[in-house]
Amino acid sequence: MKVVLTAINAKYIHSNLAVYSLRAYAKEYKEQIEIAEYTINQQLDDILMDLYKKKPDILCFSCYIWNLTYVEDLIREIKKIFPELPIWVGGPEVTYDAGDVLQRLPEVTGVMFGEGEETFLELMQYYHEQDKTLEDIKGIAYRGGQGEICQNEWRKTIDLSTVPFVYHDMEDFKNKIIYYETSRGCPFSCSYCLSSVDKCLRFRNLELVKKELQFFIDEEVPQVKFVDRTFNCNHKHAMEIWTYLMEHDKGTTNFHFEVAADLLNEEEICLIEKMRPGLIQLEIGVQSTNPETIKEIRRTMKFSEVARIVQRINKNQNVHQHLDLIAGLPYEGMESLKKSFDDVYRLYPEQLQLGFLKVLKGSYMEEQKEVYGLVYKSKPPYEVLYTNWLSYDEMLQLKMVEEMVEVYYNSGQFAYTLKKLEQEFDSPFELYFQLGKHYENHALHMMSHSRITRYEILLDFIESLDTREEALYRELLTFDLYLRENVKNRPAFAGEASVSKEILNAFYEKEAEAHQYLKGYEKYDKRQLRKMTHIEEFHYDVMGTYGEKNQLILFDYENRSRLTHQASVFCI
Repeated sequence: MKVVLTAINAKYIHSNLAVYSLRAYAKEYKEQIEIAEYTINQQLDDILMDLYKKKPDILCFSCYIWNLTYVEDLIREIKKIFPELPIWVGGPEVTYDAGDVLQRLPEVTGVMFGEGEETFLELMQYYHEQDKTLEDIKGIAYRGGQGEICQNEWRKTIDLSTVPFVYHDMEDFKNKIIYYETSRGCPFSCSYCLSSVDKCLRFRNLELVKKELQFFIDEEVPQVKFVDRTFNCNHKHAMEIWTYLMEHDKGTTNFHFEVAADLLNEEEICLIEKMRPGLIQLEIGVQSTNPETIKEIRRTMKFSEVARIVQRINKNQNVHQHLDLIAGLPYEGMESLKKSFDDVYRLYPEQLQLGFLKVLKGSYMEEQKEVYGLVYKSKPPYEVLYTNWLSYDEMLQLKMVEEMVEVYYNSGQFAYTLKKLEQEFDSPFELYFQLGKHYENHALHMMSHSRITRYEILLDFIESLDTREEALYRELLTFDLYLRENVKNRPAFAGEASVSKEILNAFYEKEAEAHQYLKGYEKYDKRQLRKMTHIEEFHYDVMGTYGEKNQLILFDYENRSRLTHQASVFCI
């Protein structure tokens, strides 16, 4: 018997932990189970043909908010090719409306809802005729003998330590983000999130966890992303893992954690401050700084404490921090959202995500949709269109701001220019709003742009402000450009290179002998050093006060920041 577990991921670099966990748990049938991973960016026909060639006896799909529509279309087509093929679906996007799924999709044999490991194992036993009936299997919905829809009782949560480790041959995950979990469930009750539905918070055995983390470290995996909903909700658990990572670090692997910043205590912060740059990165869901909104969505967060901790971690410059906001929450109108944006932006995280509320099936937010005036898209990802507090027109404005933040702030390519540009506006929100309007007014918002074009558009925007500091902004843009890339085709806004050949020759000849600045370049001669680095003349203090200060800056691309990927720089 051949069983195909199918995952349609959002991007090629993603992997699907769920299907690997199902196969690992059903270890006695492992040789009969094949995993097929695709992305939503692939042509449906290509996936259809590939699945046909696999000739499955049972076909299963992992369903999420980002792939449900795609999966449904695929199921309808593949059932035409294999009319008798049993098709099962599972995952969060079919868990809370399993009956509706079966009504909507007559092609589907059944739905696995809730945690899937034990359910999938028992389904395998059923299909292998090991004294199992569908009526015996908890956590499934299916069609009865007369075609009626039957839904069995929910299954109790699993002991997480019984789920086998799914990673062995890392060649299967080359160029992929590795997902890993040490806990399931969440202690909080945020109304927009499905994690709050599962109140049974449990942890994987720490001795198992340490062995598995050592595997990632030894294999020099680039990034491991913990899927734990609030990693630091248990202080002892978090401290043991972070301590182990720091003590066994080999300087390569980055570990990503979703945390509640205001729960980080002094012991945890002191440990984080000792970590090498890039060992961990933190994702922090602020969502809103409006106290009324925070209370209504059932969160327990004190923003002043979040701000204090984020700023303290920032000072050490060793941890990438990603902060999230959600537009469309109750009691958050445009003015409140602007304030939330400005509050979070002024913490200067490495990334700021302005997301939009997804009204998930089974969430408390969905229950309250009439009260909040929540109008949202009928199809996944069920994104909010407008609320009692935000009009659709205002949502469009926020979408425009979101795009500008993603292109200019989150890319990290314009850091010094933006820092100065903020001073031209009353608030950070206003900067990105006006920049977005500039894109719309010049019909630039519905097309793809090269990196250099983004610089040129930003300069055009700056010139439209009539700041009288155009020369400074040109130098800031040039500095930002060379911080990230040793560009060979010099853009027009940077002007002609002004450092003479004589100065360059003299510097690199001396540097090839003494290596005063370029550490790690000892095996290269002066000609190679010149190709691998860049020297630029600036008439302003681009890294500080912006006063006039003629200086030569050397850009070292071999020694970059682990957080920002910016080149090391030296005033020479």
